[in-house]
Amino acid sequence: MNMNGANSHDIQSLLSSSARDFLIRSNGDQVKLDSLKGKIGLYFSASWCGPCQRFTPILAEVYNELSRQGDFEVIFVSGDEDDEAFKGYFSKMPWLAVPFSDSETRDKLDELFKVMGIPHLVILDENGKVLSDGGVEIIREYGVEGYPFTVERIKEMKEQEERAKREQSLRSVLTSHSRDFVISSDGRKISVSDLEGKTIGLYFSMSSYKASAEFTPRLVEVYEKLKGKGESFEIVLISLDDEEESFKRDLGSMPWLALPFKDKSREKLARYFELSTLPTLVIIGPDGKTLHSNVAEAIEEHGVGAFPFTPEKFAELAEIQRAKEESQTLESVLVSGDLDFVVGKNGGKVPVSDLAGKTILLYFSAHWCPPCRAFLPKLIDAYKKIKERNESLEVVFISSDRDQTSFDEFFKGMPWLALPFGDARKASLSRKFKVSGIPMLVAIGPSGRTITKEARDMIAVHGAEAYPFTEERMKEIDGQYNEMAKGWPENVKHALHEHELVLDRCGVYSCDGCDEEGRVWAFSCDECDFCLHPNCALGEDKGTKDDKSEEQNPSKEGWRCDGGLCYKG
Repeated sequence: MNMNGANSHDIQSLLSSSARDFLIRSNGDQVKLDSLKGKIGLYFSASWCGPCQRFTPILAEVYNELSRQGDFEVIFVSGDEDDEAFKGYFSKMPWLAVPFSDSETRDKLDELFKVMGIPHLVILDENGKVLSDGGVEIIREYGVEGYPFTVERIKEMKEQEERAKREQSLRSVLTSHSRDFVISSDGRKISVSDLEGKTIGLYFSMSSYKASAEFTPRLVEVYEKLKGKGESFEIVLISLDDEEESFKRDLGSMPWLALPFKDKSREKLARYFELSTLPTLVIIGPDGKTLHSNVAEAIEEHGVGAFPFTPEKFAELAEIQRAKEESQTLESVLVSGDLDFVVGKNGGKVPVSDLAGKTILLYFSAHWCPPCRAFLPKLIDAYKKIKERNESLEVVFISSDRDQTSFDEFFKGMPWLALPFGDARKASLSRKFKVSGIPMLVAIGPSGRTITKEARDMIAVHGAEAYPFTEERMKEIDGQYNEMAKGWPENVKHALHEHELVLDRCGVYSCDGCDEEGRVWAFSCDECDFCLHPNCALGEDKGTKDDKSEEQNPSKEGWRCDGGLCYKG
């Protein structure tokens, strides 16, 4: 974000053309350029752009507040492809626009302000001096409070935030200049002062977000148990919903308090607590200071046992977790009540006890997931090779498929076992192993303890040689690859690439010389994302199939061909 104010422009010459000295409103009225005063925001946007559609209402709210002062104007510079789309989008905007018909001025502004993506907001002062080309970020982060959008004001805002963190209290977090209350699900106003001295959870959530919807019932359960025990604990919902009906429906199903719908503090608090994921439950202690930035995971895993969320409590939980891991058995992982089995290819039940003493791979995957489908053949190949060596290995498929048919379709191509589709153990296993993405492969050793949660990468790079997936085995493989590279040069020049290639450790890659898969060692150019297998880099240069292709189809003058694409030279 540039806020150096280095460039100045004459507003009228910037926005006019030889045939036009005005801008337009959405109703068709013309506004003379010489009537503009105060600061200008050049808003580069388009109706087809999703982020623009989401940002425009935020900008409109700020504009409507500032326009009363008569010192701020926004000018829409459209990136739409036709006049109808422009008019439909512009009709929702309360500001001015460069006429859609004046494509020359719109293109000139795009080029002058180096617009590489939208939404993009350039803020100019009354003299045409650029205050910032990061207006979108400023408006999102500071809203009206960022006005007059100068370097000094943004610096002041950042200093205020740092000071607020040092001097944080519950009031400084939850109140604003126009509000000193939160609301209950039935609409009553509850003074923030009534919450002081309690442990407060700030629950950042969005009703349409699946992870939030799945976590809320668990949080309700914990909240009601803590209240039933008389604990001094309260939760305040900070909803990120943009639709009031969704907000009301969500709050109506919750027994706690909330900030009012679309309260201006929600963006400030999201920034203040560096919100990066949903759901997030920030804990504010009885003294008004932040105890923890997000206890959602602890709530999932420990329930009421995580209260009161202090460092001492988390140290205690970590010790309990270590003891659990030390005493972990396969049964403690895979058995839950009467669910003490997995299923085979014919649907028959296989008792978990039959798997004890083996190395078990828990394969979290789904048919709808392209990376899962791409990884499956590698896992099958490694599995068969390991089994051929009479090793005690088994894989258990844990599905994230959306229906039984998809599960059946995917599972029929696998030569191992599975949890039944929709099995309740899937959720607890996902929590236990912190599954945030698939495919994921967790290795459980013969003792029943977890060996690694990174078995997917091990098999992708080393295949069957990764077995039994222990740290010792990885050190052995490392030693073998280090021995392999002895005597190789650190740098090489090769006819297939203009830059020097550097010997590098990497995962799996596609060799740009032979198009074959390579792994662990490569001679690469990071600048160009170019890799050669050591055999290709160090062997005799016999050319490649691409060389022959280029001989038959020489590049057109003024163009450069690289792989499957040609670029202007």
